[in-house]
Amino acid sequence: MVDSTNEGIASRIPTFRPYPEYKDTGVDWLGKIPAHWSVRRLKTISSVQLSNVDKKSVEGQEKVRLCNYLDVYYNERITENMEFMAATATSEHVRRFSLNAGDVMITKDSESWTDIAVPAVVVKNLPGVLCGYHMALIRPYHKAIDGRFLARACAAIGPRDQFHIAANGITRFGLTEDAIKTSVFGFPPIVEQRAIADLLDRETAKIDALLAKKERLIELLREKRTALITQAVTKGLDLSVPMKDSGVEWLGKIPAHWEVKRLKFVLAAPLKYGANESAELDDPDLPRYVRITDIDESDGLREETFKSLPPEVAKEYLLREGDLLFARSGATAGKTFLYRKSWGECAYAGYLIRARLEIKKVRPEFIRYFTASLSYWQWLASTYIQATIQNVSAERYASLSLPSPPVAEQCAVVSFIALQTAKIDALVAKIQEAIGRLKEYRTALISAAITGKIDVRDEVRR
Repeated sequence: MVDSTNEGIASRIPTFRPYPEYKDTGVDWLGKIPAHWSVRRLKTISSVQLSNVDKKSVEGQEKVRLCNYLDVYYNERITENMEFMAATATSEHVRRFSLNAGDVMITKDSESWTDIAVPAVVVKNLPGVLCGYHMALIRPYHKAIDGRFLARACAAIGPRDQFHIAANGITRFGLTEDAIKTSVFGFPPIVEQRAIADLLDRETAKIDALLAKKERLIELLREKRTALITQAVTKGLDLSVPMKDSGVEWLGKIPAHWEVKRLKFVLAAPLKYGANESAELDDPDLPRYVRITDIDESDGLREETFKSLPPEVAKEYLLREGDLLFARSGATAGKTFLYRKSWGECAYAGYLIRARLEIKKVRPEFIRYFTASLSYWQWLASTYIQATIQNVSAERYASLSLPSPPVAEQCAVVSFIALQTAKIDALVAKIQEAIGRLKEYRTALISAAITGKIDVRDEVRR
């Protein structure tokens, strides 16, 4: 089912043939282009301006709206239906940076060089909307360049690489105006540019619609997963047993033979905050230093973020089999991680709280699944300590009310959830793989069409 949706689009690849004749451009990343195409520097076919329009509103200036970095980063097309930031600007800024149909904006600086020169094309004239700070406004000479083609070219593998290479910086990367103006592209005649842009608009729209369906399916599967876990950890596996009111609003009814216990009463040791140490070492022979950013969505640890601690520092914070870590602040507050010996020797960081559970009273896996339930997150939403960031203290976690079935029943619930979620997770992984292939094909199709590797003219005529 998953693969067939990819085949429907991927099967179109063989219908595109190369152009009948090519010529060498002398540009390494561009290579050969169709014989009738030309190689041009951007400054010869467009104007380029780096925006310096500030987000602040100044009394006496004209009221405008700003198309900002994120508007461009997350949208290939800039339309009148988007919500733009209210601001003010000088009359000179309005004259220079108002957005017109066919204009192309690219991100000119970012914390990552891979986010440099992300493009978006303006679909129609947008009076009162200006190109915001951190971006460059490229205005094509319309008799020579189609803005949609140029925007696709900036995003295509090959042309975009020249911007990544030209970006300067260490912790933040940026493009100079000259680097943008001297960038090199291969261009077909304007009529062919428009035909290529039309085709890519149609084909990418089809791919995007399919991607949206797949992503929605993943959302539904994840909702089903959460509902399944919630049902199992709060109602048990036998729905015919008598129920009782738990006395806890966000838990509701639980099986009559279950108890409700606070977390602090099922601990083998008091809750403990982690080490307040900087993550500087990456020696694989030393204990791993587990931080909240190391924990992935699959309850694993990311290899690419590995950091370690000296043994003398780590010893007080070493984890044992079954220890459960709770994130205590920020956007990840409430997130949990169940430690296994298979991860090797690990110590944990200060933004995490360790719960060492009494296994004669509770199964760590059961508690871990409970922290993935809707009931747990409802409790969390009601208990946040609001400061500048969300925060849940050890004292708050200690007061967490837990559904507590007999240990043997906990084991049965854990086995059931593990089996059922494995099926859902496998399906999600398969869909994600299909999404990855579709995105790769989308990128490859754009790059092949923009750089002249495939001749789409016959397709356009159909």
